[in-house]
Amino acid sequence: MHHQVSADQDQIVDKRTLRRVFWRSFHLQGSFNYERMQALGYLYAMIPILLKLYPKKSDLAAALKRHLEFFNTTPAVSSFVMGISTAMEEKNAREKGVFDSSSINAIKVALMGPLAGIGDSFFWGTFRVIAAGIGISLASQGNILGAILFLVLYNIPHFFLRYKGTFWGYNQGTTLLSSLYEKGNMEKVSYCAGILGLIVIGAMTGTLVQFTTPLEISIQGATVNLQETLDQIMPNILPLGLTLLLFLMLKKGVKVNYIMIGIIAVGILGKWAGIL
Repeated sequence: MHHQVSADQDQIVDKRTLRRVFWRSFHLQGSFNYERMQALGYLYAMIPILLKLYPKKSDLAAALKRHLEFFNTTPAVSSFVMGISTAMEEKNAREKGVFDSSSINAIKVALMGPLAGIGDSFFWGTFRVIAAGIGISLASQGNILGAILFLVLYNIPHFFLRYKGTFWGYNQGTTLLSSLYEKGNMEKVSYCAGILGLIVIGAMTGTLVQFTTPLEISIQGATVNLQETLDQIMPNILPLGLTLLLFLMLKKGVKVNYIMIGIIAVGILGKWAGIL
């Protein structure tokens, strides 16, 4: 397959390096964890780009640290974001001190939610179901082609989008960045992306953090369900409070391992006491 990488006299990244990003993108969930989810896999995919762009150790260290921030999206569409990150890192390397490097993560966070919604709908909700339906119908008859067809039918669109997405993201990112800088809109986009990213993270707090209490309090013969009362004040106020507490502890320098042990201990004791 041939791909056109946008021609630019200052271009540093070549097609070979972008292909390395594509292959490495399959390791996206190789070090999945509940603190930063796909961050380590994302960084692993970006390493060939960062090594090429930042020969100076201090610049390379800053770039490596930058891509260790929280990231989570549908794996099949992740290479598109990596392509955009590549274009932005290239711009940052060329215009050090002028380009706002914080916008790189802002754009990543802003894209991961919408792309996850699209990716999940197509890959988990459509392609996988269709491929599984065809595969199961053959496998139920004892035909080994059922398993083979399932893998083939699912992975054809998966591999195609993942491969093309790397180049689309890079080319679109390069074109978009040039357009934004020409019109002086880059600061506005970075600001809006930052707001969208905070909204995405805030929404994840309410949907991914499960923290409730079955505690009931008797007041003058009346029984008050504490969880229902808290929900009337503000839905998901306990998950929000827990998230803010953990964030404060991290800001204070408390180690993640200690926080995790503390959460487990509080959960066990709370369940034993009947308050969680």
